[in-house]
Amino acid sequence: MSKSQDSLRTIKKYPNRRLYDSHTSSHVTLADIRRLVQEEEPFQVVDAKTGEDITRSILLQIIQEAESGGDPIFSSDMLKNIIRFYGPFQGVLGSYLDESIQSMIEVQTQAGMQSTKAWTDFMQGQVPMMQEMMRQYVEQSRQLYLNTQNMFGLFGGLGGGPEQNDKDKKDGEE
Repeated sequence: MSKSQDSLRTIKKYPNRRLYDSHTSSHVTLADIRRLVQEEEPFQVVDAKTGEDITRSILLQIIQEAESGGDPIFSSDMLKNIIRFYGPFQGVLGSYLDESIQSMIEVQTQAGMQSTKAWTDFMQGQVPMMQEMMRQYVEQSRQLYLNTQNMFGLFGGLGGGPEQNDKDKKDGEE
């Protein structure tokens, strides 16, 4: 988004729940705002009464609407895990998710196929492989985290240290 702050569209949300785009002087829907996101059009949603920035709230509504229909991105287990991360580790998870999604967007852009059927077909064929790679990555990250904690003597009772790994190997052999 290299457009200047001057071109930032302001969308006002009124108490009657209607959204008004001051750029086009017309009412808009969540679908219109979703299109602005997809077109990388800079915008901000503000409460018409207070002037408070409520862009995040509107974006979450769009995600909720998208998750309600079709094939959702977030499973119930995944949402529970995200909720568990709120607190001391939410910055880490937020950064990780942001960087991961940005990397996917960059790969998609570099391939020059962001909205073509070929890209969609290719990615759907890659889902099982990518899921396995992500599972392995997450497991390696978990082991690294647990080993680091054990190395520094933090959380002494946590599994995953050398003793636990030896036990896991023995259990796997039986």
